[in-house]
Amino acid sequence: MDNRIKGGIMNILGIIGSRNPSGKTGSCVDCFLDTVRSKAHDVGKIFLTEKKIEKCKQCDINGWGKCRTDGFCVINDDFSEIVEYIRKSDGIVFATPVYFSDLSESMKTFLDRLRRISRNEKGRQGITEKPVIGICVAGGGGGGSVMCSFFLERTLLTCGFVVVDMIPVRRQNLSLKQEILRITGNWFVQHISGGAYKQ
Repeated sequence: MDNRIKGGIMNILGIIGSRNPSGKTGSCVDCFLDTVRSKAHDVGKIFLTEKKIEKCKQCDINGWGKCRTDGFCVINDDFSEIVEYIRKSDGIVFATPVYFSDLSESMKTFLDRLRRISRNEKGRQGITEKPVIGICVAGGGGGGSVMCSFFLERTLLTCGFVVVDMIPVRRQNLSLKQEILRITGNWFVQHISGGAYKQ
């Protein structure tokens, strides 16, 4: 077991594909992380729309590049910095609003590049077998959250994460799911500290 976790120092990171910190997706992440904070763990949030993250350039003639051969992306933007935050974290929550039953464009752009560097052993370091939770929040008519959860889980598994739960949220059940997220935050840190996700 990680000595940092034994000592009660745990880093939990929220990566959010929404542009509105006080919107439905942001509030769901806050419900999850507030429980983590109450247990004196270190938490952080990254709003992807506030970062410069370019689309994959499919560098070479085969549509790959240094991501596949060396495990890093050659684009000079905020992507690599966020990846380092991921590697230093003990657990992560990925949260996205739902558009067209799919991930937000900012989340999709980030994960497209993350799964590419994860094809390489060096790129997977600090990512493989790391526990994550996914949250997909549908506003408007409320549809598409389950389908979006499928897409998010599939991508996270491709990166090598251990997906311990996916939580689809609809506008119509927001208050219920926020309460569930508070409970899940408490369970998540216990789950990590006990190493149960590795079994």
